[in-house]
Amino acid sequence: MSTRIVVIGGGTAGARLAQRLPVTLLGEEAHAPYNRVLLADVLAGRYAPEVIALPETREPVRRGVRAVRIDRSARTVECADGSLVGYDRLVLATGSNPVLPPLRGLRGTTLPTGVHPFRTLDDCLELRALVRPGVRAVVIGGGLLGVSAARALAGSGADVVLTQQGERLMERQLDERASALLREHVESLGVEVHTECRVSGLRQRDGAVTAVELADGFVLDAQVVVLACGVRPRVALAREAGLDVATGIVVDDELRTSDPYVHAVGDCAEHAGRVYGLAGPALEQADVLAEVLLAGTAGRPGPGAPPGGGPGGARYTGTRSLTRLTLGGPLPLDLAAFGEATARPGDDVVQLTDATRSAYRKVVVRGDRLVGGVLLGDLAAVGALARAWEGDEALPDAPLLHLLTHDGGS
Repeated sequence: MSTRIVVIGGGTAGARLAQRLPVTLLGEEAHAPYNRVLLADVLAGRYAPEVIALPETREPVRRGVRAVRIDRSARTVECADGSLVGYDRLVLATGSNPVLPPLRGLRGTTLPTGVHPFRTLDDCLELRALVRPGVRAVVIGGGLLGVSAARALAGSGADVVLTQQGERLMERQLDERASALLREHVESLGVEVHTECRVSGLRQRDGAVTAVELADGFVLDAQVVVLACGVRPRVALAREAGLDVATGIVVDDELRTSDPYVHAVGDCAEHAGRVYGLAGPALEQADVLAEVLLAGTAGRPGPGAPPGGGPGGARYTGTRSLTRLTLGGPLPLDLAAFGEATARPGDDVVQLTDATRSAYRKVVVRGDRLVGGVLLGDLAAVGALARAWEGDEALPDAPLLHLLTHDGGS
C-alpha cells in the first residue's frame, strides 16, 4: 500500500486499524496500546499492566507523540516535538477526555494531590500507588466506570464511598430492580453507596485532598478521590482544523469527516447524531474503515478525486452495543444490559427473579421486536438474546418466556 495513512490516537479504534493496515500510528501515551476495559482489573491488582496490552500493530507505534495541529491544505500533522508527518489519508482516533465536574477546589485541569480521573493506564497506576488497606477513597459517579472503580478500590483494601447524583447506580443501562440488586452487591463488597447525592466541593490541605463536601452540608473524609463523571469526545484538534464538529467529529457512513481525506473513528466520532463511547462500536468502526481505505487505495484516486470505498463498498450503519460487567467478591456478579431496559406503555415485559441466587432477567418486546433487556447473575441466555436484538428481526411466534430460557428460545 503506497498511500500514506496516518492515525492520531493509540486507543482501541486506532490500534485496531493499525492491526489491519500498515499505518503511521501516533500515540500520545508512552505505553503500548492497551485494553481500557480492563483498567479496573489492573487497579484491583488482578492483572499486571503488560497483560492488558492489545495485539501488536503491523508497524511500530510512535509512542509519546502528541499531535497539535492539522494542516489540511498541506496534508500534514504537526507534533508537539516540532516534527511534521505527511499524510494522504488521516484518521482521527483521538478518543475522549474525562469530564471534570465544576466543584469548589478544582481549578481547570490542575487537580489536588490524591484526586484522579480514571481514564488512562497512568491514572490507574497512580491510583494503585496511593491505595492501601485503610485508605479512605471517594468515587464520584455511579455509572459503569464509577462502579468498576469502586469495586477495584475495595478489592485493594480501601474504605470506599461511592456517590451518585442520580436516583440509582448505572441508571443509563439498568432498570430500577436491576440497579437495586447491583447496589446490594456493591455494598456487600464493603462499599458505602450514596445515591441522589450531589458533590459540591473538595477540601484540601497543602495541595492534597482531605475531604469531599456534599451539597447537603455533609462532609466525607477522603485521602483519594476518583472522578468517574463520564467522558467527552476529544475534538479540539478537529475543530481547530475546521472540520464539522457537533458533540463529536461528524462522520458519514464511510467514517469520513467534512474533509474527504480525513476520517474519524471511536469515542471522538459522531455518526448519525450518536457518539457511542464504547469499545464495541469503536472496533466495528475501525473494521469498516479498514475496508473503506483498502478499497480506496487499491487504485489511488486521480487528482482531485475524493477517496472512498465506492458504490457497494463497506459502510458503517451503527452499532447495537451490549454492556457487560463482572464484579468480583466472595460471590462474583455478572451483568449484561442492552437496548431499552425500561418499557414504554404498550410494550410486553418478561421478568424472572431468583432472590436466593441474586439472579434477575428481563426483556422488553415492542410489537414483534426485542428492544432491550438486562440480566444479572445468570447470563446463560445473553448470547441468544443479543443475537435477536442485534439482528432486529421479527421474533418467532413462541411464548415470550422462551426468550429467557438458557437457549434464548432457539
